[in-house]
Amino acid sequence: MVRVHETASVAPSAVVSGDVTLGPGVRVLAGAVLDGSRGPITLGEDVLVMEHAVLRGRAEHPVTVGDAVLIGPHTNVTGAHIGDEVFVATGACVFAGAVVGARSELRIHAVLQINSVLPTDTVVPIGWIAAGDPAQLFSPDRHDELWAVQRELDFPGTMYGVPRGTSMRDLMRRLSAGFDD
Repeated sequence: MVRVHETASVAPSAVVSGDVTLGPGVRVLAGAVLDGSRGPITLGEDVLVMEHAVLRGRAEHPVTVGDAVLIGPHTNVTGAHIGDEVFVATGACVFAGAVVGARSELRIHAVLQINSVLPTDTVVPIGWIAAGDPAQLFSPDRHDELWAVQRELDFPGTMYGVPRGTSMRDLMRRLSAGFDD
């Protein structure tokens, strides 16, 4: 059930479905998708979700967004908690189980990996990846160091409920079946 505060607004071309709560002053712009069909999404006060951003709740990882947060265009937030006064720039990704501390910034195309915790007042530079608890910051050219941290975060188990090494054929059958509604 979608709940929209009387002072919130949703663009006609945005899609808001499932268990979604929009707080006071929330603005959801054109083409944004808030999919609460598989888990709740709750946006606090004065949140701006810009064009073509995608937020997906999950039963085991709801999306919660604090107050005074900007979710930039073409971002992807899946099953994560975002604290107050956070800036999530264009094209950034925040994965399931992640926590973004208050007043943090994920700059253009930044990534907060699955099950990672970004401390309060942290900036993830343009195109960098944050992983771990507490999150360490990695430039894209430090893949081997990143992988040493990321490997332990269980991306396939958390996102898809399968062990690492599951074939793409089996994974795609499982994922596709999950979208039969």
